Formats: sequence, structure tokens, C-alpha cells
Amino acid sequence: MNTPEPTLNPAGATKYKVLAVVLGAVIPIAVAVLYFLPGLFVIPGLNVKALPAVNAVLNSLTAVCLMLGYYFIRRKQVAQHRAMMGTAFLLGSVFLLSYVAYHSQVASTKFGGEGLIKGIYYFILLTHILLAAATVGLVLFTFYFALTEQFVKHRRIARWTYPVWLYVSVTGVIVYFMISPYYT
Repeated sequence: MNTPEPTLNPAGATKYKVLAVVLGAVIPIAVAVLYFLPGLFVIPGLNVKALPAVNAVLNSLTAVCLMLGYYFIRRKQVAQHRAMMGTAFLLGSVFLLSYVAYHSQVASTKFGGEGLIKGIYYFILLTHILLAAATVGLVLFTFYFALTEQFVKHRRIARWTYPVWLYVSVTGVIVYFMISPYYT
């Protein structure tokens, strides 16, 4: 017998949904503004030189948490899954703040490689950027369905969110290592 899933009260669920929609739209737009209008929010004297390395560490840790979260849910260890996914969300949020802080102060670094490696770099970068924009909404709605205890919907979207989020986290680190020799 199919029983309806328990959910938060309608006002609470609506609040989460509105927040997910707003953040899912605003965050990619803010990142695009920083990319296309570098220097728009420059704070003189702010030192952000270490942030690309910090971002690579945050992305690495996010990827580890995602894989552990997947491992735990496959073994029906729900509490550990929640802890890992919550940690991945927190790390991803800190990454996003750090990324925005860095790119609000510094123009994007140009890749200096030539030949085949340049094509590989730009393929990885392009897929990373496109999927990163999609990841924001996917992650927010995956969390929304978990928070509102709509677990059927949560599982359905998580099947897409997990591999995309993991790809974005891993390729973020790859892009960092490919471009790090060109940071000034």
C-alpha cells in the first residue's frame, strides 16, 4: 500500500522551496557577473592570493564527503549519509563564498598551455562551468526534498545530483592543478 510521505507543514515547505528557487537563480548569475565584469567589487588591499588553493582543498573535501555519503546510503546508514551530505553542502557553501571573494578581486587566470593539453583543459573547464551552474539548483532541490521528508523525490533527483556534483568537485581540482602554474 502506498502511503504518502510525511512532509513539513506547507508554510515551512514553501519557505524552503522559495529559498531553493531564489538561490538556484541568483548564485549562477552572481558568478557570471563576476566572470564577465572582473574588478566590479574590488576592495583595495584585500589579499586573496591563497584562495585558489583553499578552493581546491574545499573541492577535494567535498568530493570525499560526497563519496562517503554515497557509500553510507548504499549501506542504509542514514545518519552517516546525512552527516556527510550536510558536510559536503557546508564545504560547497564555503567554497562558493571563497570563489566569489577571489573572483571579485582578481580577473580570471588565462591558461598558458599549448596543443592537445589546451583542448583538454578547455573541455574540462567548459563542462565544469556548465555543470557547476546546474549543480546549484540540483543540490538545493535535493536538500529541499530531504528537509521536507519527500524521500521518493529526494532519491529521484539525487541520482542526477550526485554524479554531477561529484564531477564538478573533481574537475574543479583538476582545473586548479592545470592552471596553477599560470597564477601570478
